[in-house]
Amino acid sequence: MVFALLGPIGTNELVIILIIVLLIFGPRRLPDFAESLGKSIRKFRKATSEAREEIESVASEKKSADKTNDD
Repeated sequence: MVFALLGPIGTNELVIILIIVLLIFGPRRLPDFAESLGKSIRKFRKATSEAREEIESVASEKKSADKTNDD
């Protein structure tokens, strides 16, 4: 991943990114942009959580099936 090579983002970098975003989108569209970004992050977290739960349920089913086969 490219982000792993760049290192952590510091305060200065965040300020520069926010200034660039403000210049590109303007102050009127910035709240809409922030809202859509928040919704996207929320959807991503929900999808990640659902995938994790699905993997864990399949793994637990496999463990219980292996235990019954061993008996």
